[in-house]
Amino acid sequence: QVQLVESGGGSVQAGGSLRLSCRVSGMIYSYYLLGWFRQAPGKEREGVAVIDSDDSTNYADFVKGRFTISKDNAGITLYLQMDSLKPEDTAMYFCAANAPSTMSAIQGLNAVDDYRFWGQGTQVTISS
Repeated sequence: QVQLVESGGGSVQAGGSLRLSCRVSGMIYSYYLLGWFRQAPGKEREGVAVIDSDDSTNYADFVKGRFTISKDNAGITLYLQMDSLKPEDTAMYFCAANAPSTMSAIQGLNAVDDYRFWGQGTQVTISS
């Protein structure tokens, strides 16, 4: 059973930075996707960034150039470096795993329903 635990959320002013972390345990699959998703009040959950086990990445257009997804393969910790934050980035952020996966990082960004394993979420609030 894959388990994910997020940390690193918080409140910052617009233009600031935050780094989210997600500790992944129980990953026994050779090919998988790890992703960051977010959900704002009254909105559907949406893909932010995805990385596969080979470190191929994909980003939503609204975060390109501002957010960076990465992972540390020693024990697997997933990161999301968020820079130039905007008030519209305010949301609950979740990490998730699609494992084992048959999708590419490009396919996985919008396939929210295909992720079986989810963390509990961490709140990010950006003030103007």
